[in-house]
Amino acid sequence: MITELRDALGASHVRDDAATLLLHAHDSSVFEGGVSGPVCYPVDTAQVQAVVRIAAAHGRSIVPRGAGTGLAGGAIPLGAPIVVSTGRMTQILEVDEVNMVAWVEPGVINLDLTKHLRPMGFHYAPDPSSQQVCTIGGNVANNSGGPHCLAYGVTDAHVLAIEVVLSDGSIAVLGGLEDEPDGYDLRGAFVGSEGMLGIATRIAVRLTKNPPAVATLLLAYDAVADAANTVSAVIAAGVVPAAMEVMDQRITIAVENFVGAGYPRDAAAVLLVEVEGLSSGVAIDAAQIEAIGLANGATNVRTAATALERELLWKGRKTAFGAIAQLAPDYYLHDTVVPRAKLAEVLQQIYEIADRYDLTIMNVFHAGDGNLHPLIVFDGRDEGVLDRVHAAGAEIVAASLAAGGVLSGEHGVGVEKQPYMDQMFGPNDLKAQERLRKAFDPYCRQNPGKVIPSAHSCADIQALKAVPKGIWG
Repeated sequence: MITELRDALGASHVRDDAATLLLHAHDSSVFEGGVSGPVCYPVDTAQVQAVVRIAAAHGRSIVPRGAGTGLAGGAIPLGAPIVVSTGRMTQILEVDEVNMVAWVEPGVINLDLTKHLRPMGFHYAPDPSSQQVCTIGGNVANNSGGPHCLAYGVTDAHVLAIEVVLSDGSIAVLGGLEDEPDGYDLRGAFVGSEGMLGIATRIAVRLTKNPPAVATLLLAYDAVADAANTVSAVIAAGVVPAAMEVMDQRITIAVENFVGAGYPRDAAAVLLVEVEGLSSGVAIDAAQIEAIGLANGATNVRTAATALERELLWKGRKTAFGAIAQLAPDYYLHDTVVPRAKLAEVLQQIYEIADRYDLTIMNVFHAGDGNLHPLIVFDGRDEGVLDRVHAAGAEIVAASLAAGGVLSGEHGVGVEKQPYMDQMFGPNDLKAQERLRKAFDPYCRQNPGKVIPSAHSCADIQALKAVPKGIWG
């Protein structure tokens, strides 16, 4: 099989050395135990098609992989499948400024796309915190969000069409550039499917015009609950900012030590709000947000005076997860969503869960849409700590669901949330998801052992047998 792969792609595009297999057995999550087969680095659709056909001929499963920045174990290979890395498919193929569409390959880095578009007066709106390294293909797989998705919507709202190599090696184009493509919304089914329905090889993304005016406000609070309540009050007042992000004191101090973004160290929480649009409307919205913040306990409100100050504030927010390396070598970044009205209540429960398990927890999250990201900081070398981390994670999920929330906002289900799927979905829901998956991949060769909790095919059963006991905590 490896000989056939090398004949099809070239020897330098197929690796099976121990270091490569070990590297690709992991993603950026805390979940271990993956076993990688040969790793392929195709450069175009034809090469992806060749890999899939060879895999099918040998009865081997496939795991697509972007930058490996996923946090739910979605890119962890189970049962030594062929890993298809799209990291060399990095071309921005076409930019149509008139129709505001760009065709890109899946390995294009999220931030690189925006940098390419900015001189033309456009940007790509979804902006995950990992946008400096994550890829458009990975964003499509997980339906990724980001701070500015409050106003603009997550990845699904910005993907018009996808060229996909299916599990039998055939090619399909899902969606289209017209306003209302005919037939079922298979594009919508594919976005967020975590590599189980096929491999994206070309993606048509919607371009967003750069705003004429921007204002970025930093509000400080003596209580995290006050910051959370401000978020609900702003939305209730009819103001929808481009972004609303909350950071508690622990993560704020870590960020200040790391990049010196200008956050107040003595605040229990900071709320970062950005409004965009025409200058007159931005000024009105900023003034209203400041008034609402003060009415809800803000002790200080500051508006970035320059573009450099604004960029520094956002740099602090988007490097928050790297900043915690000062505190401990490991972290578990959670991802659930709760109704905005329940933010303060669930946050209090999360702090209580951390105390009960003797864990250090920080909160930094997309407050505008209720997407929580509790950050558990720990040293994996400490005996028993990983068990406590997973137990606390399970309770955070339970608390979020009890509040009327959902399992994941943007990180996906992968192996992390798979054990909890039946807490959110009934048997008929899960059967419907299984049938959809098999409509695309009848033999369950695409990223087996992920998302759907029941072992529903021979391929999935074999993959699950290869999972070391305790991968889910």
